[in-house]
Amino acid sequence: MDKNTVIGMLLMCAVIFGFMYCQSGNNKNAQQGNNKQTERKAGDNTPAAPTDSITQEDWATLTALVAKNDSALNDGGVTLRKEGDKLTGTVKVGTNTLSIDSVNTDVNAVEAVKAVITKYNSAQMFSGCLTGTDQTITLKNDSLKIEISTKCGMITRATLNGYKAYHSPEDYKKDNSVPVELVSPGNNNYSFILNNRDQSFDTKDFYFVPENQQGDSTVTMSLVNLPNGAKWSVKYTLEKGSYMVKMEILQQNMDKIMHNNITSMNFHWNQKMQRQEAGKQFEDRYSALYWKLNGEDDVDNLSENSNDDESVNDKVKWISAKSQFFSTVLIADDCFSGDTRLESKAYKDREKDYDKYLKNVDVYTSFNYSYSNATPASFYFYFGPNRYDLLSSYDKYSKSEDLHLTRLVSLGWKLFRWINSGIIMPVFNWLCKTGWSMGIIILVLTILLKLVLWPLTYKSYMSQAKMKILQPDIQALNEKYPDQADAMKKQQKVMELYKQAGANPMGGCLPMLLQMPFLIAMFWFYPSSIDLRGQSFLWAPDLSAPDALISLPFSIPFLGDHLSIFCLLMTITNIAYTYVNMQSQSSSQMPGMKWMMYLMPIMFLVFFNTYASGLSYYYFVSLLITIIQTFITRMMVKEDKVRAVMAENAKKPKKKSGFMARLEEAQRRQQQALKEQQKRNNKRR
Repeated sequence: MDKNTVIGMLLMCAVIFGFMYCQSGNNKNAQQGNNKQTERKAGDNTPAAPTDSITQEDWATLTALVAKNDSALNDGGVTLRKEGDKLTGTVKVGTNTLSIDSVNTDVNAVEAVKAVITKYNSAQMFSGCLTGTDQTITLKNDSLKIEISTKCGMITRATLNGYKAYHSPEDYKKDNSVPVELVSPGNNNYSFILNNRDQSFDTKDFYFVPENQQGDSTVTMSLVNLPNGAKWSVKYTLEKGSYMVKMEILQQNMDKIMHNNITSMNFHWNQKMQRQEAGKQFEDRYSALYWKLNGEDDVDNLSENSNDDESVNDKVKWISAKSQFFSTVLIADDCFSGDTRLESKAYKDREKDYDKYLKNVDVYTSFNYSYSNATPASFYFYFGPNRYDLLSSYDKYSKSEDLHLTRLVSLGWKLFRWINSGIIMPVFNWLCKTGWSMGIIILVLTILLKLVLWPLTYKSYMSQAKMKILQPDIQALNEKYPDQADAMKKQQKVMELYKQAGANPMGGCLPMLLQMPFLIAMFWFYPSSIDLRGQSFLWAPDLSAPDALISLPFSIPFLGDHLSIFCLLMTITNIAYTYVNMQSQSSSQMPGMKWMMYLMPIMFLVFFNTYASGLSYYYFVSLLITIIQTFITRMMVKEDKVRAVMAENAKKPKKKSGFMARLEEAQRRQQQALKEQQKRNNKRR
């Protein structure tokens, strides 16, 4: 290296070491400053030097605020009172309480006072409603009790009389009776957003005054400390014996303080849907945010299994936070305007509050509004059970259309819903009037259904029995016509054999297909029937939840951490039925297919283990009856009688239908084409 390079490197090192020295000094001074500030906080009440202070303008604002609030103000630790022309009071900061005269000696006290000033300035004409007394108003009848808070003027608790919450096996004991609360403080928040030019005022920030309370049925929550004699209120009315709460917006002189060009009001509703059932995983599958468009019959919903959201641009009639057996429904007397935003968050396993809540749902919407209208909007809140006949009776609350609230009862797609509502439910409700236990009612309903479907079942079993008798004859035809060229001839002989025996290859499948809608309808009916909720039978404490009597030390995917007894019995019976049914099938059936048939019951065990025990009990009983019907049919079908019928049919003159004639002609032509193709292939060789 030359001389200039060495000098340059030395200068660079000097600069670097000098910078590091200065930086260490700054850090040391900063640390000392932090230590002094820490000592100040941990020591006596010596205040820190404020970086800001309450100005003369701020004092004037405070004086005006206190005057607006009846010469007193208490907000955020700031307590002020006007005595003559002087302000007195205190500011609480942590464990310290300072006089208002010495507020400028503590930076935190200054910030607290300025926060109050900012809050009241932004509220403008509603600043007089920012303080008040937080109290609860109760309305109740024989079915429902609601609590309304003066802070925000909304319903903070809704308790259903006659329904218990089942969170654990202990809750089924009478002394552990806990009523169902669809709404509890902190998990249900809704508010109206009042707009004035470029500002919004949210009712959740205001204190309301209860007025005109009439016993346990009616109360009006009002914002009264408004200028120019204005008043804005929400009136709640609970009808006798009803789960429906009417919510009306009332107002007067609001056009004197608000911008008249506003034509809509925003509305935000958030609810954490509370868990009510013992089978949390199963309850999750029936919980979602539902809504119905104005003038439409269909009801839509967000996903039951994952986070979901959707923007709806059409007018909405009602919105519901729906769980397995209970729902909170908000119904607009007119409708909600377009641009409704719906959001749903699912609580994941091992997540905070997973065992407490089902979904966290948010609704952002708006409705038509006029400040000059004395009653600009009205709504209905339904807090109640998903009971079909009850929901159907509430259609009277809409004068223009059917509300279709019964869609909140999960009864399956249109065909299955029709079977459930038109056939299954009337019979089930009739049986419930007998006073029998729910387990006996399910048994009787299953027997009645099997008797009604017996003609179809009998025809299917008869066809299977005849097909089994014909298996040796069919095997003989297979040996007689082994060549592919004789396939058509073999098929004709087989069809002739079927005709003589009066058997139909599709005779076993078609009747079973006709029964499938009823089987699927029952799959939807039992988990949605609130009449099963809390009803015990044998070892099952609740037929609407899994009878999880066998706990596993680990959790298996899809199966869970338990085994349900009725589900195990259903699986064992299903395997037995598969074995019995396989005896009616062809002995030449592929071995792989046989194993698949035996694997299906195991798959059903995994699928139904977390389902309602009433559903597994129904399938268990149904399979037992099916096995009995199979043996009865086998005793009725004798091989010698079938052979005798075949012999008689063979003696009768064969009369071909036009269709059979055309079919045989087509088979003949196809067979001739195969022979010609085979000849051409032989010539090429």
